[in-house]
Amino acid sequence: MKKSNYIPLLMTGALLTAACASIGHPDGGPRDTEPPVFLHSSPTPGATNVKSKVIHLTFDENIQLSDPGTKIAISPAQIQQPAISGNGKNIRIELKDSLLPNTSYTIDFTDAISDLNEGNPMDGFRFAFSTGSEVDSLRISGMVLQANNLEPAQGMLVGVYATDADSAITTLKFDRITRTNQYGQFSIRNLAPGTYQLFAVDDVNRDYHWDRSENIAFFGEPITPTTRQITISDTLKAADGMDSIVGHTATEFLPNNLLLSWFNENYKPQYLKEYNRNDRRVIALEMNGPADSLPDLTIVRIGSEQVHRPLLESAILSRSVKGDTLQYWLTDSALIAADSLMVKTTYRRVDSLENIIWHTDTLKFNVKGARGKIKEIKKPQTLQEKIDSLRAISDTIPIDTFKLMQPPTFLNITAAATTQDINKPFRFSTERPYQSINLDGIRLEMMPDTLWLPVEGAPHPVDADSAWRKNLQLEFNWTPGMKYRLHIDSLAVTDPYGVYNRPVDMEFKVRDTEEYSNIIFNITGIPDGEQAFVEILTTSDMPVAKAPVLSGQAHVRFLLPATYYARLIIDSDGNGEYTEGSLTDRRQPEEVYYFQKKLALKKNWDRTESWDLQLIPVDAQKPNEIKKNKPKPKPGEEPEQVKDDEEE
Repeated sequence: MKKSNYIPLLMTGALLTAACASIGHPDGGPRDTEPPVFLHSSPTPGATNVKSKVIHLTFDENIQLSDPGTKIAISPAQIQQPAISGNGKNIRIELKDSLLPNTSYTIDFTDAISDLNEGNPMDGFRFAFSTGSEVDSLRISGMVLQANNLEPAQGMLVGVYATDADSAITTLKFDRITRTNQYGQFSIRNLAPGTYQLFAVDDVNRDYHWDRSENIAFFGEPITPTTRQITISDTLKAADGMDSIVGHTATEFLPNNLLLSWFNENYKPQYLKEYNRNDRRVIALEMNGPADSLPDLTIVRIGSEQVHRPLLESAILSRSVKGDTLQYWLTDSALIAADSLMVKTTYRRVDSLENIIWHTDTLKFNVKGARGKIKEIKKPQTLQEKIDSLRAISDTIPIDTFKLMQPPTFLNITAAATTQDINKPFRFSTERPYQSINLDGIRLEMMPDTLWLPVEGAPHPVDADSAWRKNLQLEFNWTPGMKYRLHIDSLAVTDPYGVYNRPVDMEFKVRDTEEYSNIIFNITGIPDGEQAFVEILTTSDMPVAKAPVLSGQAHVRFLLPATYYARLIIDSDGNGEYTEGSLTDRRQPEEVYYFQKKLALKKNWDRTESWDLQLIPVDAQKPNEIKKNKPKPKPGEEPEQVKDDEEE
């Protein structure tokens, strides 16, 4: 079976027949005290033909409720928030919605109830009744994991629809709901016979359906819950000490091993999020999300003067890779000098129906902290003459304004580092966007002995970040241990103001091959016909290197000594990157597998590992050392001890 559909029965499923009010105890170490015990209720567990909207529950000791508004899930999902309170040994629940006829109701408390003194939670306590003549008893169980890192989804809303309409998840509240526990496990109970759509949602606004900015998981096929009879074997000890095995029949509820992998479509409604002019040379716009088209900006007023001038005629655009951050570097001295600019801005945004439309605003860009007005003056020959002239017009202008109006003396260029990795480009940056680069004024040199020598056939620097125009990089087949120098002549790089660089020498040394480690993974279990790549992770679960899987092998080279972990991504679309899912396109996220051991690497060391993707169930693959969503230890339990094993 596909990993995206099922997980092995390592996880605890809802297997056996249980009363309508039940307490589940997950596996774990011994506890010094027991949780509260349910005694009785009104109505009684499993009651039928119930008319009252008020439920009273009584326990054997004083209890406390933890975050009932979030943790307690009531099915069918309630439009109005129920009133839930605890007092002494009692809990009172008042439903605000009208009771539906012939409907089974389930109150799933997850771990919201605990005893008052010790804080021992009642994990998995549920209560059910019906407004009709019987309580529905079918159930669906499984687990929810975060798709890209296999973290258990704790407290996530899981729900079903009895309809097969695609629009249900965006328009209708769930028919029946539950929440995942600390292990990411869920069980939706008291289902009527039928076919259901299954989803998990990070329901931030508590409307019991999905909004496009929320996390989402979906099961790709309709689900029909069923039951079957199984035999359970128990071991009994007789008075004489002899063991005997007895069997009894129980009901297994299916399916009980469903896996939901949640993702986020990274949908951000398009609109203008922020605009400013913190530097009088720069008009800055920030969109709420990635933009595939540029806004149209027209200057309509400079100070008090009405004009009509396209901004790009007097500015250089510096644009982020995603197009959501735009910096217009003004090149006209009259615009730079003006404290106030009015700009008609036409950009793409969403309307109330989430359609993308063109929208126009007239934005006012004031210089932050500017005081007084600067009138047009004859251009002075020196900075001091300019300051004297401006002070003759207005004594209220701060000295910072003069500094901002006076172009900098030189354009600074800095290197990203002085130590260069063998397998990476050399990167450097300019403090402002460059207007032009004379590539003949940039030379790469090397020092094999005591003299700097030109590197024959060295490539020219290229943009590292597309249209940002500040970051450049030099791709080259570096010689290990060699010392290099990138020399940039004076006047080789200029900014939008005609300011050029001073001569720059950026020296750096390439690491020796002996400083690195290499890992070879021999991988089995990749689905037939699928591409894949391996990512090397830090102890913070962040990728630092990757390599494709070719003929069942991934060779990751040039890793600096450290402790690492690894995961494999099934690259279904072949783009060499992890791809999230899309409910809109009914596409599941790409599958992820974790290597179970940590990798402690040393200098000048090659390591070979065998990796069977199917050997361990997916919910048990991620090493505990880097797992973030770990169950909290219960009172009396010791925190989980991590085995210090370097797997030499």
